[in-house]
Amino acid sequence: MDFEPRYTQEQEEFRQEVREWLKDNVSPDISHPADSAKSGPEQYDLRRDLGRRLGSKGWLWATAPEEYGGGGLSLDHAVVLEEEVDSYGLTIPPYYDSGGRLGGASIMVWGSEEQKQEFLPKIFRGEVRTWQLLTEPEAGSDVASVKTRAERNGDEYVINGQKVFVGSDLGCDYMWTLTCTDNEAPRHQNLGWFMIPADLPGITVQPMDLLIAGGESGAGSGVKNTVYFDNVRVPAFNLVGGENEGWKVATTHLELEHGSGGRIGRNWMVDNLFDYCRKTNRRGEPLTKDPDVRDRLIDIYMEAEVARLFNLRNYWMRHSKTNLTYEGPQASYFRKMSGLRMSTAILDILGPSALTHDETWGAGNGHMESHQRSAIVAIHPGGTADIQKVIMARRIGIGREVRERAGALA
Repeated sequence: MDFEPRYTQEQEEFRQEVREWLKDNVSPDISHPADSAKSGPEQYDLRRDLGRRLGSKGWLWATAPEEYGGGGLSLDHAVVLEEEVDSYGLTIPPYYDSGGRLGGASIMVWGSEEQKQEFLPKIFRGEVRTWQLLTEPEAGSDVASVKTRAERNGDEYVINGQKVFVGSDLGCDYMWTLTCTDNEAPRHQNLGWFMIPADLPGITVQPMDLLIAGGESGAGSGVKNTVYFDNVRVPAFNLVGGENEGWKVATTHLELEHGSGGRIGRNWMVDNLFDYCRKTNRRGEPLTKDPDVRDRLIDIYMEAEVARLFNLRNYWMRHSKTNLTYEGPQASYFRKMSGLRMSTAILDILGPSALTHDETWGAGNGHMESHQRSAIVAIHPGGTADIQKVIMARRIGIGREVRERAGALA
């Protein structure tokens, strides 16, 4: 059975336009994701420049309204853009930026018109990069338990607290976060959702040097940070959704993070693995000649294809405004567990070289070792695998008289 989408003549004509533009605007110095040795400020600057170029065309956030800096394009156009950018081994945006995919979407749904005009054009045109700050030492999967405090003081809020496992390296321009705005109010009715300029006095970013995560797009994005707020004064204007209404805003970006905002694209690790197995000999023949290796490669390919099709389905459902229920956490759960199964299969095929990052001894220039680490790390961010199962159960009505509704995306 063929699950691949079919394309209209208009889509194919747009595809040619996109291909020509990318040929002229994607720097040949931007590294492919399989080349794990190339990262750092130079790669980041190249990707940010490409992001601004895409933003000026309205292609960075293609389906966002034009009046807020988006492209105002159809879902059909957006799919073509995602696929063509993916052919370069890049994503949209081509760097880690939770502002547009998660925070920007939350402002679109819950922000006032003035807030949309203030924040969204900067995000959708690639002028700023934004980090999300959710996890705290005592609030991980249970995000509603955040202790970071925001107290009203005239036209400002004074924020104190700590967030962990934040962002990437190379900094950001804005941070969006969830805080406690009322210690006496009931749970879920005591939160505030803020957009915070990253250069405000009292903000300290400290890299978590012993923790290097994997699996994100963009140069150097594996680093995580602790962010401290020490009497940070944030304009009251930057509170999105209203006082003590932060949880409803959070349901939007959590819905996207839990799998409804998945991107379209191939798993480049799989391409790299297949290429490595074709070129690497064992007992005088390429690995791909070994029937056991071929069986495991087929398993890996099927896992990657199912994950891609889940993401493609959810991408279409989100942008066509089809009602979502369990689909987001279903895709997230499959991706997390599939990553573990794939990493086990890779270890079976490659042995110790899959655990070595050294360019000489490590498989795929060390990219396979990166996958081994990221497969373990990935079961936690965006809600653990167990949390995804709980959400799915609530959405289909197991153990509840009233089914939980998905977070608002429009």
